[in-house]
Amino acid sequence: MKGLLKFITCGSVDDGKSTLIGHILYDSKLLYADQEKALELDSKVGSRSGKIDYSLLLDGLMAEREQGITIDVAYRYFTTDNRSFIVADTPGHEEYTRNMAVGASFADLSVILVDASQGVLVQTRRHARICKLMGIRYFVFAVNKMDLVGYGQERFEEILKQINELASELSLHSVYVIPLSATEGDNVTVKSTNIAWYQGKALLDYLETIDVDDAQTETGFYLPVQRVCRPDRTFRGFQGQIEAGAIRVGDTIISLPSNEKATVKGILRGDKDVEDARVGEPVTISLDREVDVSRGCVLAKDTDIGSYKKIRASLLWMDDEPLSHGKDYLVKLGTKTIPGIINKIDYSVDINSGKHVNSDVLEKNGIAVVEIVFAEAIVVDLFEKHKTLGELILIDRVTHATSACGVVEGLFERQVAAGEKAEFVQGERHGRGEIFEEFFYDTATLSVVKQQPVKQHYTVGDEIPTVGESYRYPDDFDIIILRDSTAVKVRGKRIVEITAADQYRYGNVPVINGRGFEIKVHSDEEVRQLLIEYDDAKDNACEAFFKKWSRFDTYRKVVIH
Repeated sequence: MKGLLKFITCGSVDDGKSTLIGHILYDSKLLYADQEKALELDSKVGSRSGKIDYSLLLDGLMAEREQGITIDVAYRYFTTDNRSFIVADTPGHEEYTRNMAVGASFADLSVILVDASQGVLVQTRRHARICKLMGIRYFVFAVNKMDLVGYGQERFEEILKQINELASELSLHSVYVIPLSATEGDNVTVKSTNIAWYQGKALLDYLETIDVDDAQTETGFYLPVQRVCRPDRTFRGFQGQIEAGAIRVGDTIISLPSNEKATVKGILRGDKDVEDARVGEPVTISLDREVDVSRGCVLAKDTDIGSYKKIRASLLWMDDEPLSHGKDYLVKLGTKTIPGIINKIDYSVDINSGKHVNSDVLEKNGIAVVEIVFAEAIVVDLFEKHKTLGELILIDRVTHATSACGVVEGLFERQVAAGEKAEFVQGERHGRGEIFEEFFYDTATLSVVKQQPVKQHYTVGDEIPTVGESYRYPDDFDIIILRDSTAVKVRGKRIVEITAADQYRYGNVPVINGRGFEIKVHSDEEVRQLLIEYDDAKDNACEAFFKKWSRFDTYRKVVIH
């Protein structure tokens, strides 16, 4: 028997989502006798001339039945001989897009209905984009109401082309398309004789057999701390659910954001002592020494999770009031809630075409990519790497309403442990970030002193500060850090490549050394000569080398302090 499958139904208004799930429950004999009788009686006063209205099994609110639409998310649990399911029937109306997003946040698979008489609509595109945003990787496009188009293969082929274009535009991982009729039962639980030209599976058969366990496995171990347990002075444990990996007594973990190391002294699962625990289990972990850990912190092992002050995120805006940059919100990410400011709207997304649009505001149900600056550095990671630390919601600080949900796509201004300095990091390669040192003339001691206020680690994709009190670099330049044999390419203030110095190729842009001095090279040949002479100079006096190849005052100056 396959494992539990969590899926949602979504699509445009009146595409037949509730009817589809109701028909599965009815045909699969998953109703109690009194439920079946009540459905038959309720259907007699409905809009199908006394025929069974399967949507009534899910549309439970009075307003839903009066309007004939789904408003709230209806969750149903059911089991067939081959699998257990939890399904969320979500509303199709644009006004209730936020409700649909809530349903999408829990699902492994999305069944998106498409009306055969109308094809792919704007709301179909919006829901597909939201499902992709929420991390759903498996999609079934159910082309419904085939009975209204005479079960025509030609019409299905037209819609199939639209679906394939949408799947290509969104880079969807797995797509399956089924022609069906939710009201008549064609291809819902069994293959239809009316659609004999279709050679694929019926919907329920596909849902029973699809394997969704091949999703990318998160690396390392991490546990976001939900609660510090201190029943008495003899015990202090950190409680939460393991989101990835496994942990054993005796393992060394690091607490974030404090970057303190400790050894696991004990693990409790419920009230029982265990030697190990793994992903999905709620546990209490005790350590061999006191560390700075509270709710919102993360215990981690064998992973490169870090703390960041700024992120780039894709957001679905849910508030009636438009989003504008500069406004602050409460950001809930993992088990941490912290003030954050929308620093910038990079662009909004045209739902119909997928094009990026420059915009200063974002209306309700719109999608945009924004930059968020936190009040302090928090533990966060890319959604594609560590899902729990990469999904967030924005909360209005006055009304406490949920204003937006989204996922993290970029990380900036990484916090490092006390005493460390800025570095350029890519895998095992590290290059010192001494280009961020400030040079000040101290009038008290009559000498030049250095300070390095920037202490972040930067990697490919990060934006770096190109302007300080005593330095100003161009937006496009290269760095050759001779002491660490590392080269860094910067374009538009963002790092695009970090390589070994001997693999660097001249990019026809200014070049500086690890201190921020200009390097006087203008070709690959001069770069090779620079590296050869630096190797010679390391063992001898290097004054002549720096006089020949470098210049201090091109991008730097000494500031009087």
